[in-house]
Amino acid sequence: MESYDNVVKPWCSCILLSLLLLFVSSPSCSADPETHYHEFVVQATPVKRLCKTHNTITVNGQFPGPTLEVRNGDTLVIRVINRARYNVTIHWHGVRQLRTAWADGPEYVTQCPIQPGGSYTYRFTIQDQEGTLWWHAHSSWLRATVYGALIIYPRLGSSYPFTKPKRETPVLLGEWWDDNPIDVIRRATRTGAAPNVSDAYTINGQPGDLYNCSSQDTVIIPVDSGETNLLRVINAALNQELFLAIGNHQLTVVAADASYKKPFTTSVLMLGPGQTTDVLITANQPPGRYYIAARAYQSAQGAAFDNTTTTAILEYKSAPCPKKGLTLQPVFPSLPAYNDTTTATAFAAKFRSPSKVDIPTDIDENLFFTVGLGLFNCPPGFSQSRCQGPNGTRFTASMNNVSLVLPSSFSILQAYQQGVPGVYTTDFPPVPPVQFDYTGNVSRALWQPISGTKLYKLKYGSKVQLVLQDTSIVTAENHPIHIHGYDFYIIAEGFGNFNPQTDTAKFNLVDPPMRNTVAVPVNGWAVIRFVADNPGVWLMHCHLDVHITWGLAMAFLVENGEGELQSLQSPPADLPPC
Repeated sequence: MESYDNVVKPWCSCILLSLLLLFVSSPSCSADPETHYHEFVVQATPVKRLCKTHNTITVNGQFPGPTLEVRNGDTLVIRVINRARYNVTIHWHGVRQLRTAWADGPEYVTQCPIQPGGSYTYRFTIQDQEGTLWWHAHSSWLRATVYGALIIYPRLGSSYPFTKPKRETPVLLGEWWDDNPIDVIRRATRTGAAPNVSDAYTINGQPGDLYNCSSQDTVIIPVDSGETNLLRVINAALNQELFLAIGNHQLTVVAADASYKKPFTTSVLMLGPGQTTDVLITANQPPGRYYIAARAYQSAQGAAFDNTTTTAILEYKSAPCPKKGLTLQPVFPSLPAYNDTTTATAFAAKFRSPSKVDIPTDIDENLFFTVGLGLFNCPPGFSQSRCQGPNGTRFTASMNNVSLVLPSSFSILQAYQQGVPGVYTTDFPPVPPVQFDYTGNVSRALWQPISGTKLYKLKYGSKVQLVLQDTSIVTAENHPIHIHGYDFYIIAEGFGNFNPQTDTAKFNLVDPPMRNTVAVPVNGWAVIRFVADNPGVWLMHCHLDVHITWGLAMAFLVENGEGELQSLQSPPADLPPC
């Protein structure tokens, strides 16, 4: 597929139809599941944005990286060669990885990173998933530029549960720093301060024409009048939930996180980092040009954020060509305010599974995890330059008062599989060590978590209910929580402190949506359920990368079941060393 860096200039469609890109063709038509072989070369590539050129870490010289296209049931074999100067891993976000945890990708969790000059081959099969997923680096902040779409078509002989669209287009939302993102997070880690926010958001790698020095690099998506197209929207931004809307056009949501949904129509989307949403759009407006625009949903009060807006253009092929020297100004959509939690909440509440689903009942593990920020008091002797958080502290984050520390000499999965002691413990608390008013005025005595590499062990086949509770420590915030290796049902969401006596009445046990990333409401909670049917070590973390950097993560250790089909496969021979 052509690199997104070769974008369409915002000129008249009559002249440039030959340059239009971003159309995804279906994979080859073999009757049986196929094996797709790819090579990803991670390397520094000159990329120019906002009038400055940076040596940006890319895959195969493309930003964003290559789009992978498969069918449900196909196998992917992807050799990753690291020619960059940083360690790297690749995570296949949302792929179940049944029995293939070695291919999941988070560094020091399921593998040691691929060191500069090294390589590793990821092998996994897509099993009963269809729709839009994506892949990204899972090492430091390389995800800022190392990411791409993963599109899963139905098996041959199957079809979409909606009218086949005329064409399909991936829409990847991202963030751009006019700096090296690795340097940004290293400076913040060294000082304990919050990192600098991004300088721009992007659509398919381009900021769009509202930014200085970017008007000639706006992505154009063409349509024919009357046709219905599928947009596969992916929030690949590093640290920001985003609203998206298209001028004068309604969007019909049909899938999210590679799972079909009961269709509903909306004028605005909200995606947390990691989430995907597939929408149908019908070109039923007067022929012209319409902005596709995205900007922040920022739920944390007082926190700095990138308040810019990225754009692409939906252009009707039959739009009249402007007179010489003039441009046809696109129609701009109505976007919510940055802090519009009401719109974000209403959007999330519309998701339903297409029909009645088999919800896990007779719960074996009833878990309650707080998620949120915190502060570490600086040890004696730390200089002020190393403690630039509030009042001379350092920012941190935690789940159930445990801030995750990753090992460095083994991955957790290797240590588990090889029986290596001292790498992790399995005493992650099932409930908060101290109960308090989670969304109220929290005592400063509760602001400081403990550090550790603590896992929670699950027996194979356990039925799990997990309450995820936001806290107001430092600041309350909407947290996109992602579980590796699993999809789950979101059976309820709400605000305030979860109350098991009254809030269970809100549970949807008929048609709740299946997701792999849940946006836990600001000053609120979400309840999810899943069956622990995938053995291995599975990271659960906030997909705001600054938060996982601060430790807002934990991992489930799911034990093997009975027999080969319920057991983790053996590690591959080329698993990278630490």
